[in-house]
Amino acid sequence: MLGIWLTPAGKEQLSLLQPWPGLEIRQSDRQEPFNLREQIAQAWSKYDGLVFCMAVGAVVRLIAPYLQDKTTDPAVVVIDDRGKFAISLCGGHLGGGDRLVTEISARLDAQAIITTASAGLGLPGVDLLGAPFGWQRGEGDWTKVSAAVAKQLPVQVWQESGNRLWQSHLPDSHAFSFCNELLSSIDQVVEVAEVAEIEKSEKESKQATDRSIGKTETIDISANFNAIDQEEYQARIWISVRDWRSLSTNFTGSADRTTASLPIVQWHPRLLWLGIGCERGVSAELINLAVQQTLQKYGLTAQAIAGLASIELKADEVGLLTFAEQNQLSISFFSAAQLKAIAVPNPSTVVAQEVGTPSVAEAAALLAAQQASQLQIEPDILEETEPEEAEQQLNKPKLLVNKQIVRDPAYAGAVTVAIAQATLESIDRPGQLYLVGIGPGSLAQITPAAKQAIAKADAIIGYGLYIDLIKPLLRPGQMIETYAITKERQRADRAVDLAQWGLSVAVISSGDCGIYGMAGLVLEALQARDWDGNTPDVEVVPGITALQAAAARVGTPLMHDFCAISLSDLLTPIEVITKRLVAAAQADFVIALYNPRSQTRTKPMDMALDIFLQHRDRTNPVALVKSAFRPTEQVKLTSLGELKVEDIDMFTTVLVGNSRTRFYQNHLITPRSYY
Repeated sequence: MLGIWLTPAGKEQLSLLQPWPGLEIRQSDRQEPFNLREQIAQAWSKYDGLVFCMAVGAVVRLIAPYLQDKTTDPAVVVIDDRGKFAISLCGGHLGGGDRLVTEISARLDAQAIITTASAGLGLPGVDLLGAPFGWQRGEGDWTKVSAAVAKQLPVQVWQESGNRLWQSHLPDSHAFSFCNELLSSIDQVVEVAEVAEIEKSEKESKQATDRSIGKTETIDISANFNAIDQEEYQARIWISVRDWRSLSTNFTGSADRTTASLPIVQWHPRLLWLGIGCERGVSAELINLAVQQTLQKYGLTAQAIAGLASIELKADEVGLLTFAEQNQLSISFFSAAQLKAIAVPNPSTVVAQEVGTPSVAEAAALLAAQQASQLQIEPDILEETEPEEAEQQLNKPKLLVNKQIVRDPAYAGAVTVAIAQATLESIDRPGQLYLVGIGPGSLAQITPAAKQAIAKADAIIGYGLYIDLIKPLLRPGQMIETYAITKERQRADRAVDLAQWGLSVAVISSGDCGIYGMAGLVLEALQARDWDGNTPDVEVVPGITALQAAAARVGTPLMHDFCAISLSDLLTPIEVITKRLVAAAQADFVIALYNPRSQTRTKPMDMALDIFLQHRDRTNPVALVKSAFRPTEQVKLTSLGELKVEDIDMFTTVLVGNSRTRFYQNHLITPRSYY
């Protein structure tokens, strides 16, 4: 990202963005405008984002000659010299400008100006919808479909594969209609296309020049398209490992393809794992031919490939490694023993004699898909399913294409391809965990670093009340998951699941996340999974603590030694809490009590008051601060002798002064010195 400034004030604003990964800041000479134009010409294709600190009109004139296409133009953001506004000028969706301006405004505490229509509706851009999950954008009329969404016209969504988390986090006002009536027809086509005959002998397969074990038949499903086209929908979104154009009246590849009258766009989740077997010395070109033929025959798209898999004996196969590198695909190698344990439809005794396993391609594809399906990202989907059926659905990849043996006269050798579909798409990037303290609850008390972490996150997890407090900071497309106040460990586990998958996740806590917050529980969850300390990356973002916020509302009660004690016995035995209360009271600490009293848990606060009265004077000052810095804030100054426990609840922080703390003009003062 390149930042360009004209004035010292502009330089100061851009400097406030540091440290920012990859940010380079340059000065532009006001006296040499051609020099600035030259800089932009060079930077336009080099950087993925340009941030200008100057007048919007000037930036528009400067970049106008270089604007080409929204699929290739970089993000352009404009900041005013005072840092009050940050404007997403162009490249808002595909260039990442809207997301960038949200992060910049959080860092500068500026107002983000985003004018894209989908953002105004609280919707993710159609052209960004699958980006967090690593989906690949397929062909389609993105402009017309985006326009239909912006106009809130009814849009048909066919999602045949990939996770559906995005569906459950749309605003109530969305105009999407989710359709499943076509999907049964698709499954029927695939099942018929995968009818297989058991291979008679390896010798016969080697003599074949271009044959496949699978048979295909024709099923007419065009009626499904045409019927739905006549309905009220104005556009369509297709989410599948298949190219929608392959769903023709001749599934085996006829040029007579189904056409739809509606504009359509395609997203392809990366769910396909290709098992590859080959003769020694086979070329990358033949492997490519075999893969392309198999994909085309079964209507699958290369954009949905997550990775390759084969037997360890092929770990040095030059053609296979070259094909993987050329297509930027990962490749997993398995031992013969691992592959032998996988049940496949077409085992071969000949293959077993040669390499120690009756299957390479089918077994490798299934095993790779199984390993990619370990996390259960959508547990709620199975809640309405019968237990036995749910168990069958969990982590059960399926073999989409039985092994296909391909030869070609132009190349030596033969290649075997099988394709399995995982239950969880490959995101193929390291996840990120932000453990965020949002302070006492007022947006004014949230640090810029916390705001930026929230803006960056694909998913935000927290207690429902805390999510409500930060709603103005949320952006369209984020997945928001709320949990009850007693579900802290579930929150931590969920956050780790999503981050291990590859999402960036913000786990929010009130106050500081490392003080009775979620940070410790998340790190414990990572430790339980043998976290390597690197992936996912973890960043702890501190916040203003409850005791700091409460103290600020009543004066200066924390000017000498103090301690914090939680009265919740859900995670700490009451005997331990008692021991600490006695020690703190005897040592004359200023004491902050967290989680003091709930509707069902009243005894710990009664016990604490009894202990304090045994070791402190009845006139010892006490402050009760409820919901500090929130609209419902309540503050009460009292003493140990006058304290009424009925005034205390879970939103109250109790501050008990030491023997030197005193009242003065509705404030508490704890002297800095005992002398």
